[in-house]
This record gives sequence, C-alpha cells and structure tokens, in this order.
Amino acid sequence: MTENNINTGNQAVAAEQLTQGKGRTFAVTLQRRKLSILIVTVVFIAAAILYISRAVPTYTSTARLYVEQTGPRIITEYEGIMTQSKNYLYTQGELVRSTPILAQVVQRSDIKKLETLKKKPTTIAEEIKNRIGLAEPIIEVGEIDNLVVYLKKIIDVKIGIKDDIIAVSCESNYREEAAQIVNAIVESYVNYQTSQKKSTVSEVLRILQKEKIERDKELAGNFEELLNFTRQYGVVSFERSNENAVFQRLKTLSVSLAEAQLSAINAKAEFEAVQKLAEDPLKIKQYAMTQLNTNQGLFEGDSEKRLRIELDGSKTELESALLQCSDDHPTVKALKSKIADIERQLALQLNNQAKAYIEVLDIKYQTAKQREDELMASYKQEEKAAQDLNVKATEYAVIESKLERSKRFCEILDERIKELNVSEDTGALNVNILEAARPAELATSPKRAKIVAVSLILGILFGIGFAVIRELMDWRLRSTDEISAILAVPVLGIVPSMGGKGKKAVTDHGQKVHLEPKSSVAEAYRTIRTAVFFSVPKGQARTILVTSPAPNDGKTTMVSNLAIAMAQAGQKTLVVDADFRKPMQHNVFAFTNETEKGLSSVLAGQISLDEAIRHCPTEGLDLLTSGPDVPNPSELLNSEAFANLLKELTHRYDRIVIDSPPITPVADSQILAAICDATILVLRAEKSTKKAAQQAKEALVGVGAHVLGAIVNDVSPRHSRYGYYSHYGYYGYGYGYGKKNK
Repeated sequence: MTENNINTGNQAVAAEQLTQGKGRTFAVTLQRRKLSILIVTVVFIAAAILYISRAVPTYTSTARLYVEQTGPRIITEYEGIMTQSKNYLYTQGELVRSTPILAQVVQRSDIKKLETLKKKPTTIAEEIKNRIGLAEPIIEVGEIDNLVVYLKKIIDVKIGIKDDIIAVSCESNYREEAAQIVNAIVESYVNYQTSQKKSTVSEVLRILQKEKIERDKELAGNFEELLNFTRQYGVVSFERSNENAVFQRLKTLSVSLAEAQLSAINAKAEFEAVQKLAEDPLKIKQYAMTQLNTNQGLFEGDSEKRLRIELDGSKTELESALLQCSDDHPTVKALKSKIADIERQLALQLNNQAKAYIEVLDIKYQTAKQREDELMASYKQEEKAAQDLNVKATEYAVIESKLERSKRFCEILDERIKELNVSEDTGALNVNILEAARPAELATSPKRAKIVAVSLILGILFGIGFAVIRELMDWRLRSTDEISAILAVPVLGIVPSMGGKGKKAVTDHGQKVHLEPKSSVAEAYRTIRTAVFFSVPKGQARTILVTSPAPNDGKTTMVSNLAIAMAQAGQKTLVVDADFRKPMQHNVFAFTNETEKGLSSVLAGQISLDEAIRHCPTEGLDLLTSGPDVPNPSELLNSEAFANLLKELTHRYDRIVIDSPPITPVADSQILAAICDATILVLRAEKSTKKAAQQAKEALVGVGAHVLGAIVNDVSPRHSRYGYYSHYGYYGYGYGYGKKNK
C-alpha cells in the first residue's frame, strides 16, 4: 500500500468520525462551557433579584362602572329602548380621563396631600435618572394643569371587549392612595354626568314651562271666548253641522294643525337647547347619543371608530416604549406626535359632527314651522268657507275647536313636564358603580416570579449563546475526532497530565515509563508504542522524528518516554537530541551536556560515535546528546555527514527516536522530517490551535515527510468527559495543567 493510499484512508476515517460527532457537538459544547452558562445565568438572576430588591412596589386599584345610555325625551310619541354603542362607551372613557374631570379631582384638598401626586420615581431607571440629574424637574403640587397631566399618566380607562363595563384603574406606590384616587375620579365623573344631564334637562324644561304658561293663557282665553259667545247667542246646537264636509275638513285641519304646532314647538325647544351648547361639542354629542332619533348616525361613523382604535393602539405602544426609552427618544416623540394628531382629528370630527347636528335640528325646526304655516293657511281658508255656510255655527265650531286644541296641547305639555321633572331628579342613576376601588393586597409590579423566571430563561439563552460564541472563537483543538479531521492523520494516543514543576520534574516526567511502569501515564506511552509498531510494516520506521507546532508542547518528554517504552519491548533504541537550539535530553536522563561530547562533536569529527553515545538506566536504551553549541544548526543537519551518521545508526539500532526543535520557529524539523522514516506530531491539550497544527502538518508534507500520526499531550483525566481510555476520548474545556514539558 502506497503512502498516498494510506493518507486517503486516514482522511476518510477522520471525516467519518467528524460526521458522527456532529450530532453531539452541541451537547459537548454545553458540557464544556457549562461554567460560562452557569455564570451568565447567575448574573441574570442576580440582576433580577437586585432589581426586585431595589424596585419600589406599585399597587393598582380598579373601579368598574356601568353607564346606562338614557336621556330626556322632548315631545315625541315614540317609545323604546336604545342599545349602547361602542362609540358612546369610548366617549365616556375619554370623558373619565378628560381634563375637566381630573381638574376637579386634583383640586380636592384630600387629594392634593397625597404622596402619589408628588411624582416620586416608581422604577429603578427613573430613580437612577433622578439621582444623576437627568430626570425631569419634579412638579409642584400647586400646579393644577401639570398635576392633571401627571394624573393622566398613572390612570388607565379600559372598555370591556365582551361587555359594556368601563374599568378605571390607577397605579401608585401607595396602595390606599391608589384606591382613593380612583374613587375620587369616579365620584367626579358621576357628578359631572349628573350636572350635565340636569343642565340639559333644565334647559328643555324651562322652554316647555314657558310654552305651558302661554298655552294656559290661550286656553283661558278660549274658555272666555266660548263663554261670551254662549251668553250673547245662547246655547246653540250644531249637531247636524257635523255632517257638513266643510265642518269635517275644518275639524281634521284643526287636529293636524295642533299636531304640527306641537311638532314645531318640540323642534324649536330641541334646537334652542342644543344651540346653547354650541361651544361644547362634547356635550352636544352626549346629548345627541341619549336621544331616540335617527340623528345618532352623525356620531357613529366608521372613521371615528377607526381613529379610536388607532388612538388606543398608539397609547399602548407609547406605554411600552416609555418602559424602555426616555421621553426624548425618537420613537417616543413619534408616538406622542401621532397621538396628538389623532386627537386633533377626533376633535375636528367631533366639532363637525356637532355643527351638522345643529344644522339637522335647524332644518327639522324649519320644516315643522313650514308645515304649521301651511296647515294654518289651509285652516283659515276652510274657516272662511265655514263662515259662509253658517257664520254663527262656524264661529261656535271655531271657538270649540280652539278650546279642544288648547286643552289637548296643555295636557301633553303637563305630561312631558312631569317626565322631565322625574328625569332631572334621577339623573345620577344613569352611572352605576358596580365595584368601588379598594386598596390592593398584592403589588402589581414588580412581578417577582415572572421577573425571576424571565431572567432565568434569558440567562440560560444568553449563557448558551455566550458559550457558543466562545466555542466558535476558540481555535484550540478540542477532540481526537477534530484533530483527525483537520490534519487528516490518525491520533496515535493521548498522554495524561503528570503535573509538577521544577528541575526534578524534568527527570521524573521524562523517565515516567521507567520510574513508574505501572502508572496510567506509562500505560499511555506503551499504547502509543503499540500504535507506532502497527502503523507501518516492521523495519520501515527505524528513524522516528518527534516534533511539535510550537514550544512547550511536550515533545521532549514524549521522545524519552516513547524510547523507554520501545526499549522495554526488546527494541534496541537510541535517543538522538537534534535540538541544537534548546537541548533537554541530557537533563531528562541526568547527564551533563559536556562541550566535547555529543552529536555536534561527532559531526565535526572531534570524537567518535562510540565516545558520544551514553547508556541510559533502561536496558537497551542509549542517548546521543546534542553536544556543543553550533552557529548553523540547519546547515549541520542538512549536511551529508549527518545523513551518513543516521544511516550508520540504523545498522546499530532497531529504533532511533529523534528530538527536534518546534516546526514553526525554525526549519530544523523540516530537514530532519525529510530524511527520517516517520514523523510524529505532538500537540498539547488546551494549547495547540487548529491554525498552528495545520501549518505544521503542511510544512512537513511540503518536504515529503511521512507523518505517522499525532499525539495529544497533557490531557487531564479528571476533567475529561469520557476518560482518556475511551476511544482516545474527548478532552473538554476545563482541563487542569501540570508542568508544561519541553
């Protein structure tokens, strides 16, 4: 099998392992970054607890009203029950939070003294702004207009979706004051409704009473006229005159004329009553909505409904925006401008509707007056005709007709005046208080359970996001599958962390297999030795180069322990320290790096090879130290003398393990890799990065090196998720490090 086929097979195996591991990558990431997730979650919960502990509790009290849509009838023969419309309820809702209602509330002495109206901060954000001087100036209690504006901010009026109940609520940091303010608003609204209704009814009643006085005088005059006629001409019987067509028409016209006059008076009274309210369109709408006539359509258009819905939506958006933004934020300003524009449209629409309603009443009155005039003209014409037939009979009939008409008119006026008197006395009953406001037992905000739950969820989500970001930004190699996939070489094994520092640790770590043959570390090196033996056919990996992408990856310790493991397996092994930059193998085996003995001395021809080779404590293991420093290590390793020396050593030893400098800083390792049978790349757990490992692999492949595989060094079994024996395991975040071996 060729080297290309071997590499292709390794790449396929590595890719398959990476594909199988993708399904558990996210779970592994969460396991590895669980501390980060926990810290972020704790921070969110701590912030929530801090907010809850610092937040001023807010209490909400609510009163519920049922507004019955009733009103005074003028003079009409129609009876019935008028159903309530949403427009009417929305109008009442706006009336509850209108300036006239709230102005009466804030002017009350008991309300002025409330702490709620002193505008203390109700949230942490407002309190912070107040302390650093960014908050708006606190409004003095005596400024009625500003208090009304502030009161509008803390009250809420909602119209029931499935019912016609109006809910009036208030938020305050003082539970008793919230209920007191709501009840005061409801009381002010009821008083306003009562006075408004009484004023309208009183105006109509005054007009009708004035008309009643005039009709009483007319009735008395008719009686006097009939009495004088009877005295002058005696009692005249006109029983047969009723059969005459003239008298029939005269009586019919008399009845119609009476009805027309009543209608004209009714229209005039209604028109004059509404005309007196011309400066207050809202009162005109209130009055119009209570009348049992077809003119209500003027105030119930789709345009107003749409504007009301849009206004409510904009106010809701403004309340949400104020929770997150200041008053100067563009979004808040835009919403306030939109609300003001909608309110101007509603006011303009209301004004136009009021004018239209007055015009309708005017037309109604003019029409009734015209009909009265026409009937009066017809009546006079028939009256003249009747006089031609029988002057006396006609005169008597006229007088009698006038008397009957006056009597009927006075009876109707008496009936309507009695009804209006009753309506005036019971006007306050139109607003029913279903539920008065009471102090809330529990605070409506902050909602502790909700805040903690939301902070917990957000903490977990942000923690997971933070963990994923950290994972994506972490370029370190995290698993054997990842190493195999990126480098396209197998992982020959992993070495547990040995810990310890100091000069003695260099010897202890470097001879771990010899000093502690039954330890887990020694077993790991023997596993690597077995992987090396079976990676290539026997006799084709006599010279083995051990290198790493960067310093302190543990290649020196790997060289000595791997060589000891090979020697213990009966292989005659030689360790060659070819790291002229920073030699360490003499320290590992407790030899002095004498200036006249070593690899550089042999290559310079100063001593023989036998004189430079030293015997190690392990049977079958020898060491060739680096020797004296040389000014040109790369040229020396690339010389024919070194190649011949290496060839000679292959005849003496079964395995030659060469320690070299790291690949990234210098070119020594590339020179050695080109002439060695196999190369092993050492990576350090939680240190070696993907980029450095890829560059090292590409540098070795570029010189034609046979990369046998990679070894992961300094893996902490305590923090490994699967342990370092389970299919070479995954080594996760949180490994502790011991001595960083050279």
